Amino acid sequence: MSLIFGLPANVVYATAGIYALLVFATIVVWVLRLRNPGERYRELASRVNSWWWMIGAFTLAILLNQTVAIVFLGFIAYLALKEYLSLVPTRRIDRAVLLFAYLAIPIQFYWAAIDWYNMFIVFIPVWMFLFFPALMALRGDTQGFLRAVGTLSWGLMMTVYTLSHMAWLLVSGDHVNPVAGGVGLLFFLVVLTQFNDVAQYCWGKLTGRHKVTPSVSPKKTWKGLVGGVATTILLASLVGPYLTPMDWRWSALAGGILGVAGFLGDITMSAMKRDLGVKDTGGLIPGHGGILDRVDSLTYAAPVFVHFIRYFFYP
Repeated sequence: MSLIFGLPANVVYATAGIYALLVFATIVVWVLRLRNPGERYRELASRVNSWWWMIGAFTLAILLNQTVAIVFLGFIAYLALKEYLSLVPTRRIDRAVLLFAYLAIPIQFYWAAIDWYNMFIVFIPVWMFLFFPALMALRGDTQGFLRAVGTLSWGLMMTVYTLSHMAWLLVSGDHVNPVAGGVGLLFFLVVLTQFNDVAQYCWGKLTGRHKVTPSVSPKKTWKGLVGGVATTILLASLVGPYLTPMDWRWSALAGGILGVAGFLGDITMSAMKRDLGVKDTGGLIPGHGGILDRVDSLTYAAPVFVHFIRYFFYP
């Protein structure tokens, strides 16, 4: 594995490619707004500007230092959980319990940082799952008990637990990826998942009419889904051999899995927002909503990809 400034060379090249694509997108949006002044492309311009900030923060944290990267990913999980808890109804008596939910974040990411897989994989779905209802029961208020337990446990799983798989992949991937290490695997996961979101959106806008889940996510179309997944498979087959231990066939399969998993994560979070009667989980990212709106695809794609790699490529 060749290095540039202490980083896998292929990751550096991939990062340069991402920024080149951002520059191209910025120029295209600038030309569109120049030809069509007004509000028509304002949201698109806002989205592109936000991508600069998001990709800049991600690449800086991931490429700078592994410890910094893990802290950064843990902070993203914290923001996602915070947004979720700001939306769902919680009982006043459970506020002390919520403190333990936040404390679970550094603990979960610590297991990932030291690559203790056996604890990493059971800490939240077993120990926290058992701890929260017991603590709530000890506090003595049974009104709304079941709803409170389910709301908190599901939220912790869908934000902290799922997203922490990225940190574990970053650390453990060094052992199985001679091409670009754990950072290469993480880049493949995040870039392909986010690219799939954009590809499905574009294909749906251009050709889509028939809705996949009209009552959950009216903008999701079958042609958008198929076109987005197909495009993701193509890109995965091209970049996978340079970032992961997979050849182009395995990379294409991984791309298809990421495309479908990302779609499922997206509509799952859309169903939650529909139930709560909100359009976005927050307003932190202009044009994109909140953190949870941006990482919704990763809540499914991250654990699915991690276990795909672990099953087929770990000794």
